Amino acid sequence: MDKVASRTSTDPEKNVDSSSLGSDQPIVNSELEAKVWRKLDVWILPIVTLFYLLSFLDRTNIGNAKIAGLLTSLKMTPKQYSIALTVTYVPYIAAELPSNLLLKIVGPNLMLPTMITLWGIVTACQGTVKTYGGLLACRFFLGLLEGGVFPGLVLYLSFFYPRLRLQTRIAAFFSAASISGAFGGIMAYGIINLSGKHGHSGWQWIFIIEGAITSLIGLVSFFFLPNSPDTARFFNEEEKAYVKATLKHDGVLDPEGTDSFSWSEVAKAFTSIHVLIVGVIFFFSGVVLYSLAYFTPSIVQTLGYTAAKAQLMSVPPFSVAFVLTMITAYISDRYHCRGAVTVFGSVLCTVGFAMFLGSKNHHVQYGSLFLSIPGTYSMAPAVSAWNANNAAPHIRRATAIAIGFILTNSGGILATWLLGSLSPPPRYTKATKILLIFSVLMGFFAALNMVYLTRENKRKAAVRKESTRTDEATALGDKSAWFVYSL
Repeated sequence: MDKVASRTSTDPEKNVDSSSLGSDQPIVNSELEAKVWRKLDVWILPIVTLFYLLSFLDRTNIGNAKIAGLLTSLKMTPKQYSIALTVTYVPYIAAELPSNLLLKIVGPNLMLPTMITLWGIVTACQGTVKTYGGLLACRFFLGLLEGGVFPGLVLYLSFFYPRLRLQTRIAAFFSAASISGAFGGIMAYGIINLSGKHGHSGWQWIFIIEGAITSLIGLVSFFFLPNSPDTARFFNEEEKAYVKATLKHDGVLDPEGTDSFSWSEVAKAFTSIHVLIVGVIFFFSGVVLYSLAYFTPSIVQTLGYTAAKAQLMSVPPFSVAFVLTMITAYISDRYHCRGAVTVFGSVLCTVGFAMFLGSKNHHVQYGSLFLSIPGTYSMAPAVSAWNANNAAPHIRRATAIAIGFILTNSGGILATWLLGSLSPPPRYTKATKILLIFSVLMGFFAALNMVYLTRENKRKAAVRKESTRTDEATALGDKSAWFVYSL
């Protein structure tokens, strides 16, 4: 590794506060330590969690609408349904990187609530469409407005939390995805009873009511979402300084304040080996996660339940997913084991899909959902935190996060076809085989990334040891050696 003399080097993981170089001890102030993170957990985390709950609910409630009569009312075929889902992902993917790069420039306090308010309006409009073409138009704009939400929320949390506190928070808001699976089923069960009211079918009321709730919350959030620790009204000056010092020590903030836009940092994210390996995991995870998110009500219905009962029977697996997601996130943050949690999730998915594929017993097949759904939902925040933890400075981290979710949603495109026209019910044999293979590959690439990062950390440790034998200026120049990758 070449050593440079300048302390303002734009090389990757180099932005570590020079005051902390040579020390493995974190910045700790016993009086502020618990207070500042508790304040963030009270003021920031619930809003972010609610945003993602609404995002996932409004994107996947079409699965509930499907078994409530959407296809019949709009005279759609299974292939057209898959096309409608795919149309959502094309603008969704296109919006992710530009949105993440713009987030800090525009300000998350303005950008995130605006997106939420507008996509809520589009969601409600889905409940008024009379034709298949109208549904496609709504799905396109829904994807365009929602595209930056998940990567934007992960990036936004990294403005406030140090790396080893991040996964628990990502898990807290991502667990909203599993809650949305449970909550969406319960809501849909109640809402479809409104069928016929004011001339709207039950599936239309699902979109109208859930979209109206989203827009209302988006408007209210303009008044509560802070832009950064500096503008957080719930912090006093001492607390703001402590958070910023902690983030600088952690390598999250550039101590020289030079986190300006740079195309070279964007390019470095695309060529970082660990970003690419995790990107493969993101793709496979996206296929598995969105297959289950969109088609679980349909899968449950094929096991012999009525449409209304299928809405309710999809709730328990997602409820288990929520609990497991929070437990594994705590373990991951506590023991710094992002990769191990990812491997664990892949094992659960593998066993779950093997059970579904290998048995014709409906009880066994339903039971398999209690492994595959919690497995994929507990894995996603671990991979997201892993990706965010290991990229710095800001532009590179924003790009790496966007790359991850571009690949996740590319997987979502494949998911829309796997359990649709490519693998018909009730067995979904071809889809299940593919999901089983992808589950195994997720564990393989997670293990591969752990090996690679371990090797890199050993190499950095050797450089740090060597730097103690050189003069201080040279040691400070090679700041990348002080950025330790999260495993």
